[in-house]
Amino acid sequence: MDLRKYKVPEIVYGDKSIELVAKYAKNYNAEKIMVVTDQGVIDAGWIKVIEDILNDNYLKYIIYKNVTPNPKDYEVNEGAQSYIQEKCNLLIAVGGGSVLDCAKGIGIVCTNKKDINEFEGVDNIRIPMPPLICVPTTAGSAADISQFAIILNTPKRKKIAIISKALVPDVSIIDGITTTTMSKELTANTGMDALVHSIEAYVSNASSLLTNIHALEAINLINNNLINAVNEPYNMMARNNMMMGCTLAGIAFSNASLGIVHAMAHSLGGLKDLPHGECNAILLEHCIDFNFESCPDKYKDVYIAMGGDPSMESSEVKKHLTEKINQLSNSIGIADSFEHYHIQHHELEEIAINAYNDPCIVTNPRNAEVEDIKMIFEKLIK
Repeated sequence: MDLRKYKVPEIVYGDKSIELVAKYAKNYNAEKIMVVTDQGVIDAGWIKVIEDILNDNYLKYIIYKNVTPNPKDYEVNEGAQSYIQEKCNLLIAVGGGSVLDCAKGIGIVCTNKKDINEFEGVDNIRIPMPPLICVPTTAGSAADISQFAIILNTPKRKKIAIISKALVPDVSIIDGITTTTMSKELTANTGMDALVHSIEAYVSNASSLLTNIHALEAINLINNNLINAVNEPYNMMARNNMMMGCTLAGIAFSNASLGIVHAMAHSLGGLKDLPHGECNAILLEHCIDFNFESCPDKYKDVYIAMGGDPSMESSEVKKHLTEKINQLSNSIGIADSFEHYHIQHHELEEIAINAYNDPCIVTNPRNAEVEDIKMIFEKLIK
C-alpha cells in the first residue's frame, strides 16, 4: 500500500455540543481567549450564545470580528497583532470557512511572527499555533477539520493555499443548530462546496481506503439532504445530515486533498472576490468532463452514491452524472455559468496560470496544463 498520513481534530458532534465550548477552553488552560468571528455571525446571535457560556464560566475574552468573505491577509495580520497585544493564549473561531481560516492564520502568524503570505504552500509552518477550538456555523467548508487555510493575498489579488498538519484545529464542536440561521443562498453555496470536497477527495490521486469511505458517505448524505436544507431552514434532520456530510467530506479532503475544481475556484475567487462555493458548483460538472477518462470507475462510484443506476455502463455514466449535478445546482438556485460576473477573456491567462500553480491541482487525477484550464473557463464565461 502507498504511504498515507491521516489526521483529524478531536470532534464533538451533536445537539447542544456548543454548550461545551467553555469546558474545552478550560481544558487548554485558557487565561484570555480571542473569539474570532464576523458581523453576520454576530447578527445571527451565535456570539451572544458563546459570550453567555464564557461569562457563566468566568473566562476572559476579546472578540475579533473584522473578517470578510474570502479572508484577507491584512485581516489575519491585524487579528494576530491584537491577539499578541491582548496577551491571549487560546483561539475560539465561530463562523463559516472564512472565519475559521482567518483564525488559523491568526494562530500561525502570532507564533511564527511572519506575514501570513509567507506560509503559502505545503508544510511551511515551523511553530505550532496556539490551541484552536472551532464552532462551525455553516455546513460546507469543513475548515474546522482540515489541514487547509485559504487566504486572499490582496496585493496579488490571489488566493493562497496554506496546507499543514499544524493547521488542524485542536477541537471541532459541531452543533447542527448553528446552521439554521444561514440564508438559502449560503446554504446552497456551502452545501455544494461540501459536495465538491467529497467528490474531489474520492477521485484524488492521494485518496485511500480511509478517505474513500468518508467521501462516499458524504456524497450520499449531501445529495439526499441539500435541497431540503435549502428550502426548509428548520428541518433539523436535513441540517444535521448536511453537517455530518460536511464533516465526513472534510475528513476525506483534508487527508486526500482536492483537485482542479478547487484550484480554479481559488484562482477565480481570488481575482474577483467571488463566493467560493458558487465557483465550485459552477465548475464541477465541467471539471468532471475533463477528468472522467482518468478514473471512470471512481466517477461511477460517485454516480451510484448520488442515487444513480449501478448497472449503467461506464461509457454512459459521465453524461448522467454531470446532468445530475447540474440539476441539483439549478434546483437550489445556482447559475450554469460565470456570465453574470462579466469575466473578460483577457483575464483568463492570469486566472489559468494561478490555478495551474495552486497546490490542489497536484492531486487532480488528470494532468492539467494552463491551456486546458483556460478552455474550461472559456466555456463558462460565454
